[in-house]
Amino acid sequence: MEDERMIQDAYRRLIDTYLASPHRKKVDVIERAFKFACQAHSGVRRLSGEPYIMHPLAVAQIVCGEIGLGSTSICSALLHDVVEDTDYTVEDIENIFGQKIARIVDGVTKISGGIFGNQASAQAETFKKLLLTMSDDIRVILIKISDRLHNMRTLGSQLPAKRYKITGETLYIYAPLANRLGLNKIKEELEDLSFRYEQPEQYAVISERLSEVSGHLQDVFDEFTAPIRERLDRTGLKYEIKARIKSPYSIWCKMQNKKVTLDEIYDILAARIIFDGDGQSENEITECWRIYAIATNIYRPHPERLRDWLSHPKANGYQALQTTLMSKTGRWIELQIRSRRMDDIAEQGFAAHWKYKDGSKTQLDSENELDKWLSTIKEILDDPQPNAMDFLDAIKLNLYASEIFVVTPKGEFKTMPAGCTVLDFAFSVHTALGTHCIGAKVNHHLVPMSHHLESGDQVEVLTGRNVQVTRDWLNYATTAKAKTKLQAILRRQCRQQQKDGEEMLANFLSRNGFYMDGTVLDRLCNFHRVETREQLYQQIATHAIAPGEEDIRHLKDKSIGRRLRRLIPFFKDGKTDRSAVGMQEKKSVSPIETEAAALPAHKDRNIPLADSRKQIVLNEETIPECIICGHCHPIPGDDVLAFRDEDGTITVHKRQCSLMSPLKAVKGNNILAAIWDMHRQLYFPVSLHVDGIDRPGVLLRMTEILSRQMKLNISSLNVRTMDGIFEADIDMAVHDIQDLKTVIADLKKLPEVEKVVRTS
Repeated sequence: MEDERMIQDAYRRLIDTYLASPHRKKVDVIERAFKFACQAHSGVRRLSGEPYIMHPLAVAQIVCGEIGLGSTSICSALLHDVVEDTDYTVEDIENIFGQKIARIVDGVTKISGGIFGNQASAQAETFKKLLLTMSDDIRVILIKISDRLHNMRTLGSQLPAKRYKITGETLYIYAPLANRLGLNKIKEELEDLSFRYEQPEQYAVISERLSEVSGHLQDVFDEFTAPIRERLDRTGLKYEIKARIKSPYSIWCKMQNKKVTLDEIYDILAARIIFDGDGQSENEITECWRIYAIATNIYRPHPERLRDWLSHPKANGYQALQTTLMSKTGRWIELQIRSRRMDDIAEQGFAAHWKYKDGSKTQLDSENELDKWLSTIKEILDDPQPNAMDFLDAIKLNLYASEIFVVTPKGEFKTMPAGCTVLDFAFSVHTALGTHCIGAKVNHHLVPMSHHLESGDQVEVLTGRNVQVTRDWLNYATTAKAKTKLQAILRRQCRQQQKDGEEMLANFLSRNGFYMDGTVLDRLCNFHRVETREQLYQQIATHAIAPGEEDIRHLKDKSIGRRLRRLIPFFKDGKTDRSAVGMQEKKSVSPIETEAAALPAHKDRNIPLADSRKQIVLNEETIPECIICGHCHPIPGDDVLAFRDEDGTITVHKRQCSLMSPLKAVKGNNILAAIWDMHRQLYFPVSLHVDGIDRPGVLLRMTEILSRQMKLNISSLNVRTMDGIFEADIDMAVHDIQDLKTVIADLKKLPEVEKVVRTS
């Protein structure tokens, strides 16, 4: 009875939310979908213990209440797990609910169970399905994001290793997708929930700090907005002013990027003015500037922090006027100004556009931006990276980038990602323009293709007929489209070179009485110390290898051939290279996989693992058998994870290590929960950066703290002084995080020291 009452309450809340929405009232089809889903999932429970139907109901509630979709999407959300988890088929759904709902349910089902499987090819293929279904019907990915949001809200019932996989995938893919689709509130919640489960201690510290200062922030907000309210009230404008507090995850990211402490984050508070407009874009833009004039007559604006997203909205539809004002208390406070329509679009993304079908220019521009983005995704899918990690990186370039506006010679504005180059711009206009690019005129000045563009630049791309794309061009490209097109061109060039080299080698061997069979090719590969036949062909085509008399003598001397086949694989560039034994073709790996996994393999490991929980205990016995990540340098006391590679190598990373983000998303099944059980017997390297006032004896006092008081070994000390201040970078070894905290606290006690931060 309790379960039934809980289910009915959730369903009634869903219907009430739907009836309060502007969509057509199709309660009957929603009720049929609800009853069908109840019957299909009857008797099944989630890991949390609640009836399974509560999950589809919660997803439908998010779809309706938080994204603002209609009955078709609500029904699809209620039915999204039926095909995967029960005996019903897509055909059954189509017969009962129609083709549209069946197609959406089928799209969500294809990308269910997490984006990535265990194999790289499966990961890439499944991710392609997600993007393809998204481009066919955007509601598929909106429902999938809602599904992920509810799973994150109930993640506590999962085992730690499973949580790391899900949170990694969420931060790496779903949060950027939500951001790219304009779902700002959902994006922030996905990030905060991932942060909460990945780094609970840091999350708790920041959340507690925000709770402590909430009263003070409210007082600051009231004092700041009071004169603005007074002026706006005189105009008769209908509006509201909201306080926006920076999210814990956003605060933590700024702490990491700026290398500052929580107390040094000063832009936690922002104000947002939302007014009731008439739905006409031009009138609302004028009103935004009028409110801006009122606010800047009261407070002085920061000269470099005006962001005009009114005339040129972001690619995800975001439209607002943002400025930063100096308050009477001497602190900068950001002010966002937007209409109710703009606010709905900012919070609900493209789904909110359906509520404002006014045909205005802004409306059409925003929809066109979505179409352009989906078109770019399709181009990448047409020619994806062979390696799953590279493929993911290419997509993520299109998800994360901030935006600037670049002007064509004809005065047309193009949205480009911040940090883009002339080459990126050329490829964004047309592939042929990028392929033949030799440089550009930016603001009438000649610049190379590697030149980084800034917002407002006017760009005229210059081309040449006989330009040949080279691998160096990849260093100049930053956008997904440019990189994907360049890699496709280079692969075609490589295939053509291999074909030409094969023909050249065949002709050479034929002239000298040899038939080009496997034995001959293997001997030549060994002789020229290349690992694959394809590399041999390519180097012949590019004249890096020129077959001649020595090749013929080598092929005729069978004893030398046999001896070389035994010895050559063990040598590379004059050094032993046992990994080359067998000369098999190596798989393509991304830079992230190379740095995280291409390390000495440890065979016959004896590391105690609790397989059911996927956990490793790090102590004096197991640490020597592991690899400590050289990128993030974890020490005992840090929140860590372990990654088990295919060959059994286990690498220990900090949870926030940038190398772990894609690995958690793509190879989550290889993630191990890790706990420290050290007894201060081993030392671990750390690095500190110190800023302070340059006074006599300060360096001596710093080293005394480290070497005499703490008895720590300093491996490197680099000091720079300029105009009365100093910077010091210190590399040393500590037992654990407690040693490090003590060192930092003691150094900060010195009157000359202003800041001490850990850099690795």
